[in-house]
Amino acid sequence: MHTRTFAARAGRWSARNRSKAIVGWLAFVVAAVAIGGVLGTRHPADDSGNPGQSGHADRIVQRAFADYDTEAVLIQGAAGQARSAAMRAVVGDVIAGVRGKPGVRDVRSPFHAGNGGQVSRDGRSVIVQFDLYGSDEVQSERIVPVEAAVRAAASRHPGFRVGEVGGASADRALSKAFSDDFGRAERLSIPITLAILVVAFGALVAAGIPVLLALSAVAATLGLLALPSRLVPLDDQVSSIVLLIGMAVGVDYALFYVRRAREERRRGAGVREAVEIAAATSGRAVLVSGVTVIAAMAGMFLAGDRTFEGLGLASIMVVAVAMAGSVTVLPALLAWLGDRVERGRVPLLHRLRRGDGESRAIGWVLDRVLARPLVSALAAGAVLVALAIPAFSMHTANSGPDGMPRSLEIMRVYDRAQKAFPGGQVPSQVVVTADDVRAPRVASALAALRTRALASGRFSEPVTIDRSADHTVAVMSLPTAGSGSDARSIAAVGLLRRELVPRTIDRVAGAKAYVTGQAAGSEDFNDLMKSRAPLVFAFVLALAFLLLLFTFRSIVVPIKAIALNLLSVGASYGVLVEVFQRGHLEGLLGFRSGGFITAWLPMFLFVVLFGLSMDYHVFIVSRIREAFDAGMPTGEAVAHGIRQTAGVVTSAAAVMVAVFAIFATLTFVDFKMMGVGLATAILIDATLVRAVLLPATMKLLGDWNWYLPGRPRRLRSPATSRASSAA
Repeated sequence: MHTRTFAARAGRWSARNRSKAIVGWLAFVVAAVAIGGVLGTRHPADDSGNPGQSGHADRIVQRAFADYDTEAVLIQGAAGQARSAAMRAVVGDVIAGVRGKPGVRDVRSPFHAGNGGQVSRDGRSVIVQFDLYGSDEVQSERIVPVEAAVRAAASRHPGFRVGEVGGASADRALSKAFSDDFGRAERLSIPITLAILVVAFGALVAAGIPVLLALSAVAATLGLLALPSRLVPLDDQVSSIVLLIGMAVGVDYALFYVRRAREERRRGAGVREAVEIAAATSGRAVLVSGVTVIAAMAGMFLAGDRTFEGLGLASIMVVAVAMAGSVTVLPALLAWLGDRVERGRVPLLHRLRRGDGESRAIGWVLDRVLARPLVSALAAGAVLVALAIPAFSMHTANSGPDGMPRSLEIMRVYDRAQKAFPGGQVPSQVVVTADDVRAPRVASALAALRTRALASGRFSEPVTIDRSADHTVAVMSLPTAGSGSDARSIAAVGLLRRELVPRTIDRVAGAKAYVTGQAAGSEDFNDLMKSRAPLVFAFVLALAFLLLLFTFRSIVVPIKAIALNLLSVGASYGVLVEVFQRGHLEGLLGFRSGGFITAWLPMFLFVVLFGLSMDYHVFIVSRIREAFDAGMPTGEAVAHGIRQTAGVVTSAAAVMVAVFAIFATLTFVDFKMMGVGLATAILIDATLVRAVLLPATMKLLGDWNWYLPGRPRRLRSPATSRASSAA
């Protein structure tokens, strides 16, 4: 029963000191929220964390140029109207509207002699450009009257399509869409979780406890993140990841605990005794699985990317807080409620289970799996391998504009501008540094670069050059073929980096050149992920192996756990490729395939899924080992352990799948991918892996499940061995 473990001691103390434990937890949550409210969470001020050559170029630009973003107003009429008097009237109206607004400088007419490239080849479209100065916060305020002026001009010219797109306007529109998306996800996740738990427990009070624990852990973590963010600024999406991970593990841990306490009460244990047994068994499993999840999440620190470091830190914190709440306040709540935890019973739900609490459906499946373990293992393994095969053709890239929701007006304007002026919205940029970029040799090299780039057919007009105030930095913008994420864009960047720049700028003594932009950033991030993935994977797998080896004193258990988890992750990758890279289910999920998987997702999915699936594995195998140590033969212990845990694992998986599936309904394609990947992997893990492959392989291995080199293989459980010795 592991009565001397930390989990058992903590559970006993909490059950006997209910008021202190409950008040202490509430005080901790309130204090954490207050800390967050006072300090606030710091976010990165710039993109200086980008990797590779593009990141270095971006940092040079940020230091050399004042804060500003370029805005573009796209004006479209009928064919041949681009240079008409009517079009000139619209252009004049737009320029008059935006000029003079706070922060607006350098308003550029498409008809100016130097801006001939801002008139489309088909004679339908023109672009008015201007710069909006100020920090991100200032720009978000200054863009409001500018957008109002553009809308007013559009209303005065109903015969033309007038729309604005640019850095500041896109940030404002996308931030609002992002906030709306996750607000909806948060509103839906709680009632859906509660509904699933009501079905699982059959009682409202019992169902509410896991939700309360998870929500309090999320709230406390969001507040506490203000402290480490002073040293490691955290991206905006961190709060969403905290909600996602916090709800998943918080509900899981409480489910394990509450279910075991109710089971012991049905067997006749007193309230306090039932809580203490739950603490010694499920509480210990919670600690083991929590530490394993934390170890997996720590792999993100090895990714070499600031965003991953922030996600890893936030994930570790919310798991640690949920784990702490599970072994402290949860036993106190159960001891305080006693049999009142059964209040609010829902009629008829008890018919889904037998009198001993086991699931009828899972019991039916398990009987057939254990009757034919070899056939079951081969069939389930074949299905998983088949699902994983498409993963070998996975292509990754940064989604950029391709991943933004097309329901937004600003993205529709972007698409029209990209069609009228190919590559103009996602230019490649060559950042040149020198003592004086106006020097003849540097200017000549820039001119040669422009000529060669246009001659290659991969770049187009208008090519622009901006120079810093101290004349030490020049930025050449080259509209690039493709979407910024596809093969054409990547090929264009390769041409710049490996041929055009070395033959022009690099030949000038004292001058250095770096290529950046959407496609260059995507290539650099891809290269980083590919180089770091083996290190992250090895770290996570090795640490998980050691933790499970130490916990179960078996070399077979961790090897099998790793193999099963890799199968479920591989199957999830394969589904992602079929859906998002190859475009199946576009209509159902409401997205447009870019032909790739977003570059950050495979590593993120591996780390998160490996950690979360370990919850189930540790919980199930702990119960099997408990039965084995109590005297059952391995075959019977497998059947008993899985029958006893099937209901809670199914319920926990249903909660995770439902919450993750909500993310698949969001408008941002990256988060659709994340939702589909997580939901698919958890669904596969809880069905094919835990309900079929795990029991089948454990039945086939028998006592070899507990084999440890250097120790004689046990052919019988400890209790049976002791009984035989006594006889």
